[in-house]
Amino acid sequence: IAQCLVGSEMCIRDRCYNIVMFPIAKNWFELLKDEFETSEFKSLQKFLNEEYATYKIYPKAENVFNALNLVKFEDVKVVIIGQDPYHQPGQAHGLCFSVEDGVKLPPSLVNIYKEIEAETGKKSQTNGNLTKWAKQGVLLLNSVLTVRESQPNSHKNKGWEKITGKIIDLLNKREDPVIFLLWGANAQEIGKGIDRSRHYVLSCAHPSPLSAFNGFFGCGHFTKVNSILKELGKSEIVW
Repeated sequence: IAQCLVGSEMCIRDRCYNIVMFPIAKNWFELLKDEFETSEFKSLQKFLNEEYATYKIYPKAENVFNALNLVKFEDVKVVIIGQDPYHQPGQAHGLCFSVEDGVKLPPSLVNIYKEIEAETGKKSQTNGNLTKWAKQGVLLLNSVLTVRESQPNSHKNKGWEKITGKIIDLLNKREDPVIFLLWGANAQEIGKGIDRSRHYVLSCAHPSPLSAFNGFFGCGHFTKVNSILKELGKSEIVW
């Protein structure tokens, strides 16, 4: 049974009906419920009701919290922070850098796969759906969770940053160490408050073709993550 945010109300049932429906796992809802009661979130919800009713918005409302619904708070081992969802049809499904099955790989994901192949010596998958990473404990979190079609950053500074910032803060306060991958200036700004004495932070350039050669290629993050996980006695990620 999903818990869904509907307008300013919360309901528990198999489905919730409204213009906007955001199913969220109970595990995360309990951690974030105070944020969902704030005036800022209610303003965001009103904005999104209007956006979904008026424009083509990505991802589909039921996939907005996909990153949270695929990995429980206590199971998060790695966090990758993205900016906002892909803004073309069939791409965004609630996981940063990931696209739905059968969709052409975006340039940044092409470069991510190139780096994995360079580090591991193994041929990368051709499918751009990163759900298998999420199910292994990788939280693929965009800082903004929705976007208008063909208008990148169109939902920036509308209220999502407070929710996603709270998610990062909750993980930062967790005793069990988390590995944060901060690719590019936006992610590094979001992660500047992470407690480096408790958690692991790996930073480099963004995998976009505009910056990948400035430090993303050769960063070694994927093998470093598995080395850290091994030291922590946790299962490694099959990239």
